[in-house]
This record gives sequence, C-alpha cells and structure tokens, in this order.
Amino acid sequence: MLGSSAQIVVRKAKPSDAEALATVYGDSWRLAYRGIIPHFHLEGMIRRRGPHWWVSAMRSGEDLLVLEVARSIAGYATFGRSRHRGGVTKAQGEIYEIYLSPHYQGLGLGERLFESCRHALDLRGLDGLLVWALADNAGAMDFYWHRGGRPVAEAIERIGGARLAKIAFVWN
Repeated sequence: MLGSSAQIVVRKAKPSDAEALATVYGDSWRLAYRGIIPHFHLEGMIRRRGPHWWVSAMRSGEDLLVLEVARSIAGYATFGRSRHRGGVTKAQGEIYEIYLSPHYQGLGLGERLFESCRHALDLRGLDGLLVWALADNAGAMDFYWHRGGRPVAEAIERIGGARLAKIAFVWN
C-alpha cells in the first residue's frame, strides 16, 4: 500500500524532471516491449530519449504530465489533439504515451494518470479519446479495455524489420 493520496500528485512536467523521465521511459519500455520490439532497436529508442530529449520536448510545448509518488517521478503521459483524422475515429483527443515505472505498476496509479489526461483533454473541449497500443503488449491491451476503451482499428508499425500490429482504442 502506498499510504496517503497526498503523497501522490499528477502535475505538469518541468525541466528538472528530465533525468527521472529518462529513467522511467527506459525501465518501462524495457518491461513493456522486451521480446516485442527487436532488442537493438528498443535500446536505440531508449538511448535517444535521454534527459536532453525530455527537456527539448518540454520546451517545444509538449503536453507532458508526470505522476509523483512521495516526490519521486513514478510515471508520465503525453497527450493532445488526435493525430488521426478521418476513417479511424472521430475522437478529437489522444493520449500518445502513458507509462509507469515497473515498481509502481499494478497499484492503480496508471488509472490516476490516465484520468488526469482525460480531464486535461476535456478542459480543452476535445470530444472523444484515442489511444494506440501494440497488440502484443498484453498489459496495455488489458489496461485500456478495463478502462472502457474499445478497439476500432488495426494498423502495422514497422520497427527494425519487425511488423508489429497496433490497435486503436476509442472512448466516446
């Protein structure tokens, strides 16, 4: 058990979070995608997302929330206007990424971060929500299904020669 919810905060990311974000990104991506994304390419993706990348993303205006537990960064999410127009869905909002450090998974914190993104999108007046997940990432597929998302489309992502199916989940 984590203790009081006062120790759990979702807030906008700041440049001083960059080192912790790089760590959460690396740890969570290794857990989620080991055996799915070819190893060499996965490690390359993680190397490119070092602290400087995170600072740059924040300075460019990326919508980035962090989840803190007892003042330590436990997860993050990026979100904004849907990048997909037309056929896939009419959803106007999209969560691009949502990840928790493996240490904090399975405790209900992902739901808190997810709902914070939905709230931020609602405040912007964006109707509907879209999230893409790799089909082989059973944890993500289960997470979105249990939060009411329903699969509406499938596409193929090519990473390092691998053809990876991805599923679009939508909430109206």
